[in-house]
Amino acid sequence: MSNINLIIEERPSDIGNFLVGRLLPFKDKRTVGPFAFIDHMGPAHLNDHENFDIGPHPHIGLSTLTYLFEGSIMHRDSLGIEMEIKPGAVNWMTAGKGIVHSERTPDYLRSSDKVMHGLQIWVALPKELEQMEPSFAHIEAEELPAWEQDGVQLKLIAGEVLGKKSPVPVYSPLYYLELKSTQKHHIDFMGELYGESGLYILEGSIEIDGYTFEPKQLLVTKNASACGFTMNKNTTVYIFGGEPFPEQRHIYWNFVATTPELIENAKERWLKREFPEIPGETGFVPLPPQNNNFKTKH
Repeated sequence: MSNINLIIEERPSDIGNFLVGRLLPFKDKRTVGPFAFIDHMGPAHLNDHENFDIGPHPHIGLSTLTYLFEGSIMHRDSLGIEMEIKPGAVNWMTAGKGIVHSERTPDYLRSSDKVMHGLQIWVALPKELEQMEPSFAHIEAEELPAWEQDGVQLKLIAGEVLGKKSPVPVYSPLYYLELKSTQKHHIDFMGELYGESGLYILEGSIEIDGYTFEPKQLLVTKNASACGFTMNKNTTVYIFGGEPFPEQRHIYWNFVATTPELIENAKERWLKREFPEIPGETGFVPLPPQNNNFKTKH
């Protein structure tokens, strides 16, 4: 019997001047473990007058994880952090009670042809920490645990699993793994993963119980501890998951919270310009229509 409980196809979503492939949230599965939001950006080929520009916008109740395969993004936030994220590194921004940030093509690339490709991820905070002070961490690519297992190259981007621990400062039990294989190999994580888990195929294909799955598909497992599959040649897979929270999560726009009251408070604060500002940034991304609001359930 297959261990795949749900197959989620990427859906196009407009985030301003950029089209992404949205994986989470999904109408039948809002979260996987503590992961509440996953966007696949690109690959997008931008010419010398096209740039990635997401102006100042707020977050609460979550940590954002930016992981690029190609390209570069300049992150600026209301803590005064200005950090360029490059392929293989991790930007981990914890919003807590409230933070504002912008994401743009760096100045030195704005007049050049460029490629943008990566994943944007939100990880919900535990209820007792959702109003914590905001913070930011940047982890270089070479700081992440990387090893070979049965002919497959593995990297632990965040969390703790398989006897490894990433330096990304997460706040609940989770894992975010990268697997790369140039040849056909079988992967068996029987009893080693925990909580809920999802498999995202970036390139190549995998086989499970005689079925073949290809890119732009997110496979949600029935049982994370019984995760096994075959990677075909030249395949890259991301596995993410962890322990789900006991409370549902409400999501509106960039806000994640355990109660509607926290969402409403954040909306009011943004409308009144009560969030902290980003030094040297201008602009104001308005609240979206109310029908963007939905609840998440495990």
